[in-house]
Amino acid sequence: MAEIEGLDDLLTALNSGQSIPGGSLLHATMHAASQESLRITAELNGRYNSPAEVRALMSELTGHEVPRSFQLFPPFSADFGKNIHLGEDVFINSGCRFQDQGGIEIGDGSLIGHNAVITTLNHDMVASRRADMHPARVVIGRGVWFGANVTVLPGVKIGDGAVLGAGAVVTKDVSAGAIVIGVPAKQVGMVPLE
Repeated sequence: MAEIEGLDDLLTALNSGQSIPGGSLLHATMHAASQESLRITAELNGRYNSPAEVRALMSELTGHEVPRSFQLFPPFSADFGKNIHLGEDVFINSGCRFQDQGGIEIGDGSLIGHNAVITTLNHDMVASRRADMHPARVVIGRGVWFGANVTVLPGVKIGDGAVLGAGAVVTKDVSAGAIVIGVPAKQVGMVPLE
């Protein structure tokens, strides 16, 4: 894996919520990391890989070893890769897309359904600064279940055990154990207690 110059500075800025101005050195570093992510995900998606090979490629993508219990069914894409943090026994189904510059944390035992999209960046609303990016971490608790085609917007926190119904567009925090559906997602119930 090639060393990406300035990656530590970029991660520090992103994880502190600092805006990344378009055309800046940090912005250039983000693009360099994205090129590496494209290369790794092309390897992940371009042929059959055993579960161990998938974990090795995901470890290369994220820059740290993923748990042995992690499972992913390709195809998968991440446009950065270096700010994904996976707990034990996480399963990501096929077709998922992560925009992880702002940070994505997925807790132990969470299941991410087909074609989920998790976003962590917003562009600036002012047209002259539209290339500026504003990161906001997405935190997914333990034992969360995403149905197919769920979209999570930047800055959302999802509590332990929550269920996000198929097609939900999650624009705000979800309480632990809540069941949410719709566009925008609204709570319709609670997960039954064991």
